[in-house]
Amino acid sequence: MKEVKAFIPKVAESDITVLITGETGTGKELAAEQIHKCSSREKGPFVRVNCAALPESLVESELFGYERGAFTGAVTSSQGKFEQANGGTIFLDEIMDMTCSAQAKILRTLESKKIDRLGGKSAVSLNVRITAATNQNPEQLVAEGEFREDLYYRLNVARIHMPPLRDRKEDIPSLVDGAIKALNQRYERRVEGLTHDAMESFKNYDWPGNVRELKNCLESTFVNLQSRWISRENFPVNFLERLRFAKDSFTNERDMVWDALTSTNWNKSAAAKKLNWSRMKVSRAIERHNIVFAQ
Repeated sequence: MKEVKAFIPKVAESDITVLITGETGTGKELAAEQIHKCSSREKGPFVRVNCAALPESLVESELFGYERGAFTGAVTSSQGKFEQANGGTIFLDEIMDMTCSAQAKILRTLESKKIDRLGGKSAVSLNVRITAATNQNPEQLVAEGEFREDLYYRLNVARIHMPPLRDRKEDIPSLVDGAIKALNQRYERRVEGLTHDAMESFKNYDWPGNVRELKNCLESTFVNLQSRWISRENFPVNFLERLRFAKDSFTNERDMVWDALTSTNWNKSAAAKKLNWSRMKVSRAIERHNIVFAQ
């Protein structure tokens, strides 16, 4: 995360297109906002577009706008998202979920720096910085023909990857502190933090929903919280169930790795083949479960 934070101001200095990757809830939109705030476009608009939620029939009108009379119901002219972002930044979230037809329209806009409103007679020039994000593997989608290669290269000029929370658990205490401060302000409370056991539970959980899941969990505890300290008993019931399931899965994984290693005379490559894992995954599991070579 230190590398990400140091890279953002450098990227923000120019107008190059940025592709932000990472799992859901890792903070891709926050990274895009920081790029905008650190850039010379700071005072301009920051417009977010959820590409996954755009119906194919509305892509053109939503992104590029339309003129009066362009279609039934178009009683006035309307700016699209690109025009609304003029002078600022447009953030195309989950861009890999767009259809091939929509991808072609985005590519044309990237190349020409212009848009054509539906029903318009002339192109509209743009002064917009483009950032995009995806929770999928873009290279894999390109290889499978699901995403245009030419558009991928247009977007992937600079790349930022937001790591999952399970790979940076040392950040959990500071994330918890920041979230509690924000919740205290919102709900006018004076919660001081998590008890030791509660914090250990947070650190031992892999957070598949990442930072978003952590913040949602903390907000849920505020509903019936009477104390200034959050204990395990204050956790939402559904989160306690996920903790129990995660603990069982953790134990099962350790047993699987142990059995594979002992049955292959502690040969990591052979154990990986037996588990149908990569050798790196086996090594990480050994480190995660503190498995020591049996003499």
